[in-house]
Amino acid sequence: MHFESALLVASLLLLLSVLAWKIAGRLGIPALLLFLGLGMLAGSDGPGGIYFDDAQLAQAVGIVALVLILFAGGLETRWSAVRPALGGALLLSTLGVLLSALVVALFAVWLLHASLLDGLLLGALISATDAAAVFSVLAARNLRLSSQLLPLLELESGTNDPMAVFLTLGLIRLLSEPETPPLSILLLFVQQMGIGLALGLVIGGLAIWLIGRLHLDVEGLYRVLTIALALFTYAVTALLGGSGFLAVYLVGLLLGNSRVEGIERIGRFHNSLAWLMQIAMFLILGLLVFPSRLPAVALAGVLITLVSVFVARPLAVLLALLPLRRMPLREKLFVAWVGLRGAVPIVLATFPLLAGLPRAGLLFDLVFFVVLASVLLQGTTVSLVARWLGVARPALASVSDAPAAEASPSASD
Repeated sequence: MHFESALLVASLLLLLSVLAWKIAGRLGIPALLLFLGLGMLAGSDGPGGIYFDDAQLAQAVGIVALVLILFAGGLETRWSAVRPALGGALLLSTLGVLLSALVVALFAVWLLHASLLDGLLLGALISATDAAAVFSVLAARNLRLSSQLLPLLELESGTNDPMAVFLTLGLIRLLSEPETPPLSILLLFVQQMGIGLALGLVIGGLAIWLIGRLHLDVEGLYRVLTIALALFTYAVTALLGGSGFLAVYLVGLLLGNSRVEGIERIGRFHNSLAWLMQIAMFLILGLLVFPSRLPAVALAGVLITLVSVFVARPLAVLLALLPLRRMPLREKLFVAWVGLRGAVPIVLATFPLLAGLPRAGLLFDLVFFVVLASVLLQGTTVSLVARWLGVARPALASVSDAPAAEASPSASD
């Protein structure tokens, strides 16, 4: 394809994605469903006929997109508002993710006759939820969440990705290197979270100091600087064996809550950039999948989705939030229902492909199907469930133009 032709196709897909977001808002469904659909239509099995099967490129695009989306989410998170929900969010993003993965794993072992490690890998891949995609649906229906739900879901969506990434990488190591001691996975968790937390705090503090003292004459250079800081944070943390996603989110959180001059304008820029990254990520992931292979996993995908939605996620949420005795049951049930999947599971599903695991292709197709089914089932009923449980009320004004993507409290995984 000539460069001009590729540019034309890319611009048309971006334009159609913006129109799809408008349609999704009116229909009350997460926009990610239509973004993925556009990618599938443009792909080799669709009328677009664009052949794309480069999992490594898709993974690279997905990681860069998630880094910038998480950074934007951190910038827009108000610490004073979410601080009371910190304990519950951390429980959901660690214990909740682990419990959900375990329940799905046990079912997958029975359904697919898989080994326990294969089942755990599948559970880990789909354990990252896109709770923040709910916000766009509620905004489209002019609803707002009550009580402590909003900050709880904001923090969960920004902090559950590192746990899912850790589980995925740890299980891939156990599957590809059977001689690996299981205890080393626990050490990997401590290493990833510890280094991610430490570097996030250190780089965040240095970023505040640097931006506050540079006094650049051109305002646009601050945008370039913060993009560089986000990418640098992820890269150096990952190279040192830490969780780059956790570090990036923390840097964004520290910057967004600092007194750096012009941080609001920087935040608005990164919000727009997060939208671009979201669309690019979903389109390329849609291109990567071959829809003709999905019918073969449809039955297993439906059953895994039902177990995940009606058993694994509710059980994980109710157990993880047991310490929050003052939180009403109806709010916990809503948190359980809004655990729909987004882009992060699909990005994570490229890791087994690149690692050359025997059942990696089946895992990728299953994960993609579960994401679609989850969005269709949960994403289209969020406002209905919110009203039924009595956890939402009419908004005074339209809320948030933030991306409905994985892992961003304004949005992302």
